Amino acid sequence: MGPHVQQYIAMISTDWNECLAPTGPFDPVTFTHPQLGPELEKIFRLYTANKITLAQAIKKLQDLLPEPLTQEQMDAYLDTHFRTYKGVPEFMNWCAENRILFMINTTAAIGFFQRVFAKGLLPRVPALSGHPIIHYPHAETDPSLICRLLEIDDKPKNTQQVAQAQGIPSNRIIIIGDSGGDGPHFEWGASVGAHLVGSMTKWSLENYCQERGIKIHSYFGLQYGKGEARDPEKEMVIDFFALKGVIKDLLAFPNKAES
Repeated sequence: MGPHVQQYIAMISTDWNECLAPTGPFDPVTFTHPQLGPELEKIFRLYTANKITLAQAIKKLQDLLPEPLTQEQMDAYLDTHFRTYKGVPEFMNWCAENRILFMINTTAAIGFFQRVFAKGLLPRVPALSGHPIIHYPHAETDPSLICRLLEIDDKPKNTQQVAQAQGIPSNRIIIIGDSGGDGPHFEWGASVGAHLVGSMTKWSLENYCQERGIKIHSYFGLQYGKGEARDPEKEMVIDFFALKGVIKDLLAFPNKAES
């Protein structure tokens, strides 16, 4: 018997760092080389605010750290510091149970997620879009589809590629982001009729969208004003399993859909 005609009814393409997890993409490097922490934080803020490109950010990182982290160094970080916001793994499982393709679409390293899935720290996802600066040999626990993300403009390209391959129409795509680095993803989503969800929304994303007339359909978690510092303590109280309610409303689930 052949495969089902439509395996997925919808798709979520989401950023990861400071969106579904309180951590940053360079945290494993900072853990291994703590002296680089302040400079790496500065680089992260520059590209998420669209002040430098991701390629420029990676070049700065490579200048600071010529060699990528080994698998052993990545595992050492994950063993002690891996975190998500409350309820994120449960939300991911709910998506799988309801035939919603969950795609992690992030500037974080592919190798970070390879080891996360290998260690069983998150439910395995069908698709991953990430930066190849750290990338380990293929493992059985890897997502079925891994897309390279070399610039933030690759986020929408990779979402579109996966959606088309799975036959998911654009009005059944949900894009989740938190900062200006997700701006091009939101801009593309708005142009094709996707649903846009701000999660732990930063002013840089609000500003990007306001300047371009992009409407964010839903917000989840905290919303930060211009110049407002993050409040990690408040962020960690929010239960992301409740995101299922937002998704059910956006997709107009029937009443009998799982609660």
